[in-house]
Amino acid sequence: MVKKFVYGTPFETEAVVKEIPSSEGNPDYGTFSTENGFSFTTKLADDDMVFGLGEANRGINKRGFLYISDCADDPNHVESKTSLYAAHNFIIISGKTHVGFFFDYPGTLRFDIGYTTSDTMTVSCENADLYVYMITGDSDLDIVKQFRGIIGRSYIAPKFAFGYGQSRWGYKTEDDFRTVVKKYRENHVPLDMVYMDIDYMQDYKDFTVNEERFPDFEGFVQDMKKEKIHLVPIIDAGVKVEEGYDIYEEGCEKGYFCRREDGSYFEATVWPGWTHFPDVLNADARKWFGDKYDVLVSKGIDAFWNDMNEPSIFYSQEGLADFKETAKKYAEGDPEVPHYMVGGKLQALANNHEDYKRFYHNVNGEQVRHDKVHNLFGYNMTRSAGEAFERISPDKRILMFSRSSYIGMHRYGGIWTGDNCSWWSHILLNLKMMPSLNMCGFLYTGADLGGFGANTTRDLLLRWLALGVFTPLMRNHAALGTREQEPYQFEHIEDFRNVIGVRYRLVPYLYSEYMKAALNDDMYFKPLAFVYPDDKLARNTEDQLMIGNEIMIAPVYTQNAIGRYVYLPEEMMFVKFLGNGNMFQEVLPKGIHYVEVALNEVPLFIRKGCAIPVADFAESVPDIKEESIRMVGYEGASYERYTDDGVSRI
Repeated sequence: MVKKFVYGTPFETEAVVKEIPSSEGNPDYGTFSTENGFSFTTKLADDDMVFGLGEANRGINKRGFLYISDCADDPNHVESKTSLYAAHNFIIISGKTHVGFFFDYPGTLRFDIGYTTSDTMTVSCENADLYVYMITGDSDLDIVKQFRGIIGRSYIAPKFAFGYGQSRWGYKTEDDFRTVVKKYRENHVPLDMVYMDIDYMQDYKDFTVNEERFPDFEGFVQDMKKEKIHLVPIIDAGVKVEEGYDIYEEGCEKGYFCRREDGSYFEATVWPGWTHFPDVLNADARKWFGDKYDVLVSKGIDAFWNDMNEPSIFYSQEGLADFKETAKKYAEGDPEVPHYMVGGKLQALANNHEDYKRFYHNVNGEQVRHDKVHNLFGYNMTRSAGEAFERISPDKRILMFSRSSYIGMHRYGGIWTGDNCSWWSHILLNLKMMPSLNMCGFLYTGADLGGFGANTTRDLLLRWLALGVFTPLMRNHAALGTREQEPYQFEHIEDFRNVIGVRYRLVPYLYSEYMKAALNDDMYFKPLAFVYPDDKLARNTEDQLMIGNEIMIAPVYTQNAIGRYVYLPEEMMFVKFLGNGNMFQEVLPKGIHYVEVALNEVPLFIRKGCAIPVADFAESVPDIKEESIRMVGYEGASYERYTDDGVSRI
């Protein structure tokens, strides 16, 4: 059952699309206060678990830490970080009873989940203007399905997007991209997508292509399609301030950029230098910006990723002026300005919360200060594209995913988890985020495999790819200045061919389970706790996940490990895709087992009485041969596979 409670005058985020009548009073769970802002407090029993929060740090069970919904461009994802790129304000308290809450509030929201006091959870925000949805049900999964039912169907990606993609910040020219594709194809490593980071643009200007580097971009796109490769260009949130640049001039003329309180356009620096931000919370501006994607769609592009849309700010005019004044006072010997203040001001220039108070959105004629609705920017930037694609490409799916998001954006695109690092701990963080994101409606998800920042190693990349085999978004991406981490940069490329090839062997199953989850408001990834709620060990296992109804995964995420311990809540068939292309199969009883997994192997576990469809190796999604598909698992088990053309809108 879903109940809706209204506090103050909430901003209409449009995260919830189903009409829910308002209930009087407060939810009959915990205590609510609207004095000095809003707060909800409840006691947690010793064995209560708290799930949700989507893209958040630490574990699947969120107890014991502080989480702050405040979309932040912060690439240093260490354990102490309380905010990441997204704001997903949905939680489930799971114990003797099951209850879920969605706090529909677009500003900064704090979740103190046993952080200050171990048996107490407090959710609070500055203004008592929000919707609170309380959901009760028979199980955690029941609550998720009810929640998913009120926020709308999850985005459905085209089938080619379930192939493997190669990306790197640093591919600059047409020849760079052709070389990547050539090396993949000549080494017979599967590939369906190559991503275009900011260097494909002219001076980092949205919806432009550098004509010197890409003299015939449309022809290049078609050449790549002949190789069965989809190019995926990036679009950033900031529009360069430059006379003669049509997007800039149109936006200024129509009044579609965010303004300061005095009516002037707010300016901040991002990659292009000084930029304006499109006012994507304004319906007219959102349509205008979204329609610009057709500049690239008309050239054959059918996939995009949105970035820098928290929005990220390197520094603003006001922030820079403040820093210069501080530095000047220090240089003149002002005793009120110690040396450390200068460094602190410099470090605080980027993504400073004071800047988010300096610009406004025009929402239905009302000026709304950005910090009050900060968490909605990435959502509405991607919404602008998603709504435009329905006009531009009404019959055909287009791939779209974003860095920043809020619940509601799940209807328009997926997300990747941002600028991670080549750390073993980030394989585990990747794993733990997946079911939490699914709870909030985000199904097309994945991380930068191999790590974006820092330098990867061959073994780390292979282990991470073995997890990426199962994430809907499977992309290898790295930062400028880091070690090159395409598979052909390492010895024994056949190991990479095999691990990535397993993805293509499993596409018939993974795509089917994704579609079932999207169409039935279900989860693609589930914690073991959702499937085995009465099994204490399963409830507390966080480094294994269920996919669909048939398999469990348990990736190796430890340096130099030859395998790992796995807990089986029931009898299962242990399947390993071996380095020589064969499969190892062994039925294991319920319990704890140590399983050996070589670097070039991919393990999974099939539940008792189940089987999954597996195809032969292929080098691209369209090359997967239907006639090669056979069932793997328990003899006599059946499987209902979802199939479609992978392109048409549903």
